[in-house]
Order: sequence, then C-alpha cells, then structure tokens
Amino acid sequence: MDNRVKKALNAATTKYAETEGIEAGNFQTELIAAFELDVNFLDKATAFDAVFDSNPKFEALREIFFDLLMVNFFSSDVQKLEDDYLESDEWANIEEETIDRGTELLNLLLYIKECHDEDLDPELGDFLKEFLLVEDDEFQDEFEIYEELISNQQLAESSVEEICKTAETLNVSDEMKDLFVPFMAFFLDTEGSAETMKELIQFSRNKSFDSATYILITTINN
Repeated sequence: MDNRVKKALNAATTKYAETEGIEAGNFQTELIAAFELDVNFLDKATAFDAVFDSNPKFEALREIFFDLLMVNFFSSDVQKLEDDYLESDEWANIEEETIDRGTELLNLLLYIKECHDEDLDPELGDFLKEFLLVEDDEFQDEFEIYEELISNQQLAESSVEEICKTAETLNVSDEMKDLFVPFMAFFLDTEGSAETMKELIQFSRNKSFDSATYILITTINN
C-alpha cells in the first residue's frame, strides 16, 4: 500500500470519527487490510465495499475513499503489473465496471500527483485550465461540472468562512456539491494548517465530511 495513501486514509477516518463522535479503530484496520490485499482491482473493490457495508456509520466516506483506492492502484499496485497494463483490455473492462464509482476528488488527487512529479505548487487556476482543460471546447463536460469553481476562483484567496457562506448560495453541480468546500479550502491552504481545520469545523454545514475530505487532500499533498 502506498505510504501517502495510508496516511491520508488514517487521517481522514480519524478526523471523521472524531467529529462524528464515533470509534474509527476496527473500520480503519479492516479498510487498510482491503487496500493491502494482493488481488486484482475488482476483487479489491469488492472487499472494500464489504468493509463499508459492515460499517454504515462511515458510509459518507465510501466514494471519496474509492478515489483513494484508485490512487493507491496507480501509485502502488500497478507497479507489480506489466508496463502497458493501463492500455490493456483488462483495464478497459475495469474502467467500464467502475465508471459510476468514485467522485471528482480523483481528478484533484491525480493533479496533486502531477504537481509533485513536476515540482509545482497546486494552484486553482492551473488545475482548472491546464489539468482539466475547462477552456477547451472538447472538454465542456468538465466546464459544466466545475462551473462554480471557475466563476468563484477568488474564494481560494478569501477565507474558510467566506467559502462556506458562499457555497450555500451557489447552484453547484451534483458532482461538485459535496466537494466544493473542501476543494476551495485546499486551494486556500494547501498545507492543511490547524487553523483552517478549526475554521472548517466552525463554519461548514457538513463538518465531518468536509474536514475529513480536506485532511485527506492535504495529507496526499504533503
């Protein structure tokens, strides 16, 4: 299992449990065991879902953790496979089987990985224009999904309070509705300071999810 992914999983489950007032121990242990299985991706996804099915108090994290499962596959599991595995029919079938899984968080996590590879600091405008290509006519689906992030980029230079307040007034796409606040909070503070976390818990209407997602992203980044 990729070490950074493991740290992100632990940090996010711990923060979510702490904010919800529940225990994370068994869930965390079982989930890590699923991530570490030496099986193909679809079997790993089945084991992953079984852990969530047995721990319904953590259901809100299922799909963002599925994104983390994908990142772990790209960072760790794929190293054990043939060089052209991601171009194989087998991987094309896996993509088809999992097309409805996960969230837009995967794009951000892959962008952060690219930033690390190229020694760049993550930046909202760069993410939207250079990674997602939202200004390109061929990528209008991305433009529609991320339209409120595009229109409100100034929030990444404001405050957590302003981000949370503004989010309530926007018509955010279904794909980004739950992720708008943690995405903007990340581009406001990519390091993940204690102050930003404190303000997220203070001002967010979805405290447990937003704080867990934010710490997941910043742990991957750091």
